[in-house]
Amino acid sequence: MSDPTATSYLPPARPPRRRSSAPLVLAALVAGLVGGLGGGVLAENLTDRPPARSEEASPAPAASGAAAEPVSAAPAAGSIPALSRSVLPSVALISVGPGGRDGQGSGFVVRADGYLLTNHHVVAASTTGGGVTVELPGREPVPAEVVGSDPVYDIAVLKVDLDDLAALPFADSAAVQVGQTVVAVGAPLGLDSTVTSGIVSAVDRPVVAGDEEVSYINAIQTDAAINPGNSGGPLLDLAGRVVGVNSAIAQMPTGALGGPRGSIGLGFAIPAEQAERTATQLIETGSSEHPVMGVHIDLQYTGDGARVLGEERDGAAPVIPGGPAAEAGVLPGEVIVEVDGTRITDAQHLLVELRSRAVGDEVELVLRDEDGGLRTVRIVLAGSGD
Repeated sequence: MSDPTATSYLPPARPPRRRSSAPLVLAALVAGLVGGLGGGVLAENLTDRPPARSEEASPAPAASGAAAEPVSAAPAAGSIPALSRSVLPSVALISVGPGGRDGQGSGFVVRADGYLLTNHHVVAASTTGGGVTVELPGREPVPAEVVGSDPVYDIAVLKVDLDDLAALPFADSAAVQVGQTVVAVGAPLGLDSTVTSGIVSAVDRPVVAGDEEVSYINAIQTDAAINPGNSGGPLLDLAGRVVGVNSAIAQMPTGALGGPRGSIGLGFAIPAEQAERTATQLIETGSSEHPVMGVHIDLQYTGDGARVLGEERDGAAPVIPGGPAAEAGVLPGEVIVEVDGTRITDAQHLLVELRSRAVGDEVELVLRDEDGGLRTVRIVLAGSGD
């Protein structure tokens, strides 16, 4: 069956070739079992401490001829302690439903007048009637309004009645480098103001996550510990700029107690450019646009690349008349094998690549015909509302 619209490509039957067998899950905290286990482990760790040594067991060091130098309590600029001190007041615990009964996640301030960014899947439960509460460090919890939410990009914007907040700046996604140090801040297992660090493990990692509502992310991969509850929190560089929004984690199939494992060092963040663009659209209009090329993809095709339908199916034309692909001369039955030099593995991968662009961007496609011939066309992406 073809995709029912010109703006969405449903997942194919087979997984992308380059994707790990570990399941990708959205990193929100579901209240109940996960929270209970997290609290139990925490309590055990906090109470099972060795006794403190007495002064008799810890003799004073021998006197030295050198004068002792005072140690400064102020963390060095550019260090993780300095970064933490700076950004923690801007990172919130997000709770859905009374006491977070419907789930919890993280979010961060993007505008001083009360706007916060989080993941769509964090606040999705609020559509069933549960309210959303924002709790910033040192402040009382306050109710929040969902200004807008986009399940495809997994971005949502909240508004609280505060106007003295410190907004976190966004970094340039194109400048993010593999190996650079990054810091994740959020509320894993409901433990707010948690800071973890690691490096950027990879960039441009195609990630498709979710069940009923699927999100497509051209993600930043990190080994900074990200666990359920970190969703919607910032991934930051050492200058305190947001390089990404923590959204998904890879997990082993089962844990020791039969449930999903926590962090295994494979976390994924929505790049800052995409997050900022979507958040701005949601704040200004309440909705966001998705870039489209105007074709219907054959989801029954199992070869390399993404194949345009060869003929009309269920009322869907292979190439939408008047759309960007039609104007560029894309033909029914052709296979899209590259987008801007990136080899396409399947329909999911194609959608991830397109979703990482903006409306109005020009992309170069390499097409393969039924005889194996290759040709190149350029397409200007239209908006999903056009």
